[in-house]
Amino acid sequence: MGDRWHVEVDRSLCIGSAQCTHHASDAFRLDSAMQSHPVDPETDANEKILEAAEGCPVEAITIALLGSGEAVFPPEE
Repeated sequence: MGDRWHVEVDRSLCIGSAQCTHHASDAFRLDSAMQSHPVDPETDANEKILEAAEGCPVEAITIALLGSGEAVFPPEE
């Protein structure tokens, strides 16, 4: 069984660029305020979701391993 992730969007940072929906349209939606939110905050690890987080111009998307909370993105330094 593969890793499971907790995906979160910091709405105080989100500027509605829609880059996340471009990279992972099935995983992110923009609301009426043009801010992103994950369709399912607890999901299987997915390369497209990681690309969405990496492509966010304001780094509003964080990904952590479910259970341990270990950072997937942004990586801990």
